[in-house]
Amino acid sequence: MPLTSPAAREPLHTRDIRICGYRRADGLFDIEAQLADTKTYGFVNHDRGFIAAGETLHGMALRLTVDDTMTIVASEAATDHAPYAVCPSAAPAFSALVGLQIKPGFLREANHRVGGAVGCTHLRELLQQMATVAYQTINPYRAWREAQERGETAEPGSDRLDTRIAQRMVAGRVSIVNSCRAYASDGEIVRRRWPELYTGANAAPS
Repeated sequence: MPLTSPAAREPLHTRDIRICGYRRADGLFDIEAQLADTKTYGFVNHDRGFIAAGETLHGMALRLTVDDTMTIVASEAATDHAPYAVCPSAAPAFSALVGLQIKPGFLREANHRVGGAVGCTHLRELLQQMATVAYQTINPYRAWREAQERGETAEPGSDRLDTRIAQRMVAGRVSIVNSCRAYASDGEIVRRRWPELYTGANAAPS
């Protein structure tokens, strides 16, 4: 269902974020993000002079290279557009993310390394979504590849691949249950896939 029709309005600011996951030829995975901010009006800027309507105000990119264990083995950032001349100097700090594992607590650990005046607010904001994309890139691909190697075929309506993906999550199925509406412990998906964790109507007594 789409959103309701908005009130009369005019656009002022647009933030475009694109995050892609790649499998590299060397077996590693790249998670690459790009962020761009634009405004619909021009304005004066101390460091850049005049920023025209539609001209990129913030333009940043961040690439995390991760291995099968979701450990970051390389990290590279770039700032091509920013409101201040000093902004690009924050990008090299993001190489400090190397060695971190994308798992619960990742953002806290990342902020210890690139937080505050060391890093860049907009590049840091990408990290949470990049972590999610890393999970969506690596776990489904590995589960799909494993199924292909075993010659498994899934009929329409089958949960087989989704179940395999869930089993590859870092903390397993228990961490997925109640993580969102779809995986509510009293919902149909949990009842069908993990009946022992189901808490809804007619649940088995514990």
